[in-house]
This record gives sequence, C-alpha cells and structure tokens, in this order.
Amino acid sequence: MDELTHLLFDGDERDRVHGRWRALVAGEDFAYRPGLTPRDRAELSYQRLRLVNRAIPSAEALAYDARRLAALHEWTGFVDGGLCTLASIHYNLFLGSLLDHDGYCRDLSPYTAMRRTGVFLCTELEHGNDVANLRTVARYDRGTGGFVLHTPTVGAQKFMPNTSLTGGPKTAVVAARLLVDDEDQGIFLFLTPLSDENGHLPGVRVQRLPDRTGTPVDHCLTSFDQVRLPRAAMLEAAHGRLDANGRLTSSLGNRRKRFLRSVGRVTVGKLCMSAGTLGMARAALAVAVRYAHHRHVGGAKVGQRVPLTAHRSHHARLLRSLSTAYAMTFLQRAVVDRWTAHDETDREQREEVERLIAVAKGWITWQARDITVECRERCGAQGLFPQNGLADLQLNIEGGITAEGDNLVIWVKAASEMVFGHESGPGRPVRPEGRDLTDLGFLRDLLASVERIWQTRAREDLRGGPAGDPVGRWNATSEAALEMVSAHARVQAADALLGAVGKARTARGRFLLENVARLFLLDQLRAHTGDLLASGLMTPEQVTSLHPVEGGVVADLAPHLMALVDAFDLPEEFLSRVPIAGPDYVDHYRPAPDPALRSALGSRSLAQPTMA
Repeated sequence: MDELTHLLFDGDERDRVHGRWRALVAGEDFAYRPGLTPRDRAELSYQRLRLVNRAIPSAEALAYDARRLAALHEWTGFVDGGLCTLASIHYNLFLGSLLDHDGYCRDLSPYTAMRRTGVFLCTELEHGNDVANLRTVARYDRGTGGFVLHTPTVGAQKFMPNTSLTGGPKTAVVAARLLVDDEDQGIFLFLTPLSDENGHLPGVRVQRLPDRTGTPVDHCLTSFDQVRLPRAAMLEAAHGRLDANGRLTSSLGNRRKRFLRSVGRVTVGKLCMSAGTLGMARAALAVAVRYAHHRHVGGAKVGQRVPLTAHRSHHARLLRSLSTAYAMTFLQRAVVDRWTAHDETDREQREEVERLIAVAKGWITWQARDITVECRERCGAQGLFPQNGLADLQLNIEGGITAEGDNLVIWVKAASEMVFGHESGPGRPVRPEGRDLTDLGFLRDLLASVERIWQTRAREDLRGGPAGDPVGRWNATSEAALEMVSAHARVQAADALLGAVGKARTARGRFLLENVARLFLLDQLRAHTGDLLASGLMTPEQVTSLHPVEGGVVADLAPHLMALVDAFDLPEEFLSRVPIAGPDYVDHYRPAPDPALRSALGSRSLAQPTMA
C-alpha cells in the first residue's frame, strides 16, 4: 500500500534517504551465494562495501548524514550482516571520528576512495562496557613530538576489530590513554596505519579470532609493540589539544568527559545498530507472511487444502510481530528526527536524546530478535536453510544487541538516570469507568501508567535499600528500574505509531494503522493487567474483555496481512531470490534429470517428480 510505505519510509524524504540503498540490494551482486567458506564470505562483504562506496557521491556527506547512514544499515543488514557491520565501522566509527576531530585538516581520500578500509579499535580483552578503564597507552615523545603506541598487558589487546589482511590495506582509529611525562591525560583517538599490500606493519600484532556465529567478519585480537606515530596521529578537537610544549588544553573539565567526547560516534552507532536489526525483522516478516500464504496444509474436510494463514494460531502471531515491527519502525524514525534536530550546545537536551537513543536501541534490537525467531519457527524446517533468508538473521541480530553498548548495560545506565531524573505517567488522570478497550488514547494512557507504576516501585526500593551500601541499594532497585525503562521504550514506540496514525489521509490507511496500533497496545498491556487492576486503572470487566477485544482486532487485520508486509517495500528482485517467498517454492526442489537416463530415453519426455 503506497500510503503505508510513504509513512514508514520518511514520507517525502523516502527516495533521498532510502532509494539508493533499496536499489543497490536489489542487484545480483547482493544475492545469496551458497557454498562459501567463512573467509570467502568475509571477503565478499568487503567487496560489497566497495560497491556501496561506488554508489555514493560523497563518503564524507554520508558520514555526516545520520538519517541516510542509518538507512544504509536498514537495507543492507538483511542481505549481508557482515556488510552491515563493516559499513558501520568504516563510515561511522572511523570516518565519522576523523571528521568530528578537525577532519578538514586531513587528506581523507585514501578512506573515502576506499584504497584503505577504516577500522575502529576501542574495546579491549579485559575492558568492554568499562572501556573508560582501557590500558592501551600512547606516550607523548618530547624528542620527536610524536607518540609511542603500546599494549602493556595481554588484557589490553584490542578485542574483535576487523584488522586481518582480508579486505586489503587498513588504517585504524585507536582509543588509547594519552601519557604526557607519565601523567594520564585521559583517552583520545590516534590514527594508526595497520597494514599495506605486503602485510601488517612493524609492531602491529594481529591474531585472528575463531569464527563466531552469524555472518562472518574477520574479527581479531590486535596489539601494538612500541609503534611510533607522528604528531598528526592524535585526533584533536576543542575537547582536547596538545600545544607545542605538550600541554593539554581542553574545553571539558575532566578525563571522563573528554573520553565520552572522543568516542561520541557510538551514539550514531546505536542508531545504525537499531536500523540494521529493524531491517532484518521486516525482511523476516515479509518472507514468513508470503510463505504462510503459499504453504497449504490439510483442511477440516477430506481432501481440502488451506493456506497456513487460515489458522488463527498462525496469523495472530505474525500480526502481533507485524504490529511491533510497525512500532519499531516509527520509533526509529522519531529517534532519528530527535537526534538530527537537537541543539549540540544544549548539554541537557543532548543527554536526554542520547538516553532515548540508548533505550530505543535496546528495545528495537531485542524485539527484532524475537520477531526473527517467530518468523523462522512459522516457516518450519524451511526457515533453517540460509537460502530462504531467515537462518542467519537471529544470529546477526545478536551482534547488534551487543555492539555499541550491550543492551542491558545501556539500559541500566538509563534506569539509574530515570528513577528520579524523569517524570513518567500519562500526564492526566486515568478513569477507567465507561472507557472502551478499542480507545487508542485510553490504551496509551494505561501503558504510560505502567511506566509510572514501575518508577514508583523503583523509587521506593531505592529509598528503602541498605544504608551505606551503594551496590546493595542499586541491587534492590535495579529490577523495578529496568521494568520502568522497558515500559518507557514501549510508550515511546506507541506514541510514534500513534503519530503515524494521525498522518494517514485515506480511510483504508487509517483503518489499518489504527488497528495495528490497537493490537500493539493491547499486546503490550496483556502482562500488566494485574497491576492496572490493583491500581484502579482498569475495571475487572476490562481485564476479562481484553482477550476477546484483541481477538477481534486480529480478525479485522487478518485479511490485510499481505498488504501490511507489502508496505515494507522489499525489492521484488530480493524476494524472487528467496525460494519460500514465491508461490512456486516447490519447484526449487525438482531434481535435475539424470543425463545418462535422458540420453537413453532420447526424445521421450522425462517426468520430474517434486520432492515431498
């Protein structure tokens, strides 16, 4: 449906933001290739990264455009999870970091033309989510004015960067602790060549890690043995510069703030991870819904055949996942809008938007995993075969859940800030008498009330925690606080979805979006009716009627299942390459005729029975 597609994909900006990427992944260069070894698949992802680079007029402009950069991940993730990872590293973490640190003073052409691939080295073997404590050092050398980059311990090896020789010569941005006369000045980034056409450079030690789950990427352990870097290697900006005497000047007051500013690109990285997994979830639904229409099973009568979609046990699960995918998509759009519109000079506003991005990243990536698991199961054994486009998605999403801040850790940080630093709730009294469970405003206020209930509990737990024991007090608080964050994410998603409902102009578009929103809200409230009843926010009759009301919404949406996934606008070229996405999927299993038998039969026709 054109209106749904228009709303889902940035309205009038659809072609500028999404058009190039959609056309790219439709090409044969992005088709699934069976039989490749893990290293061949990793090399293929680098080849495709170069195809992406050739398709854009300016790599610098892409790195600066968070909306288009996130959309790149949204469209490439479901065809090549490795490419999604490499694009995030090269364009956002590497090139974006260079541009954010006086990048106009450097020659970026080796990276924008991809004569060298950019990588990002931050996480260490012993320092992941506590990367502010990393141990890699860059010692200022007063004799040369440059730096000596060194890995002092085994635990300080950089963990998982794509630093092998696969993909050609590479240059890294390395996060290291700046030492000036043995004084720790905090963590900064240093531009460090790693390899050339002849191999890794002197002092750069790279050990390839074992293959991980999901689409292969050349992850490695990387360390440095007294590697000398020129003065220009340090990435500088207002938050940190060295003068001619080796004295650090900074606009920020402490080392932690300087570190967060140095690695500020992880925020856009969260938007990219959300987008990549979002695209995977929508692709999984497109495949599963098509298969559900094409796959026929025995009906109630002898000899009758009915599609899987005839069964509520099948289509209701897909519809609930679809309603969540719509909410995820509109939440992603709303969060990107907030990021691109925020005032960089307003510290409080920036922190609020960064927290929203972190909360949305956790919720979207977790929901994407649930959706792809559901879709794989609904396709039965067919979903286990990579050629059908589902098998790798869940494992690729696992990477998104962990990358750019592990979901649980970033939610814990958000929770600690939101217990008292955020006011939740519907903003108006909720009186359930006479309210109908089809009323979208009532349903939204109930969900907002769930957030307030958990915030109230978290505050009570924190106040009642053991005195003089900060860890003990937080342990008493954290579970309720995390439930508050979860509810907050769902309220934000509901608001974004309801905003899209308000933009629908056709009766059909409004009907579908209203019911998608209704199903999403009812599904989110299901687990919280006890709390809402106890708080006097729902009546017993409303609690008992939730199930039949939700069943009625499912029945209204069931005939439109295909229209709802058609709105995801997956390229027909992509879908035609997925066997179970087409009505003729059985034909993919016709055995090839035996050449010897064909020769013996001569011109007589040879029957080709299908496989069961």
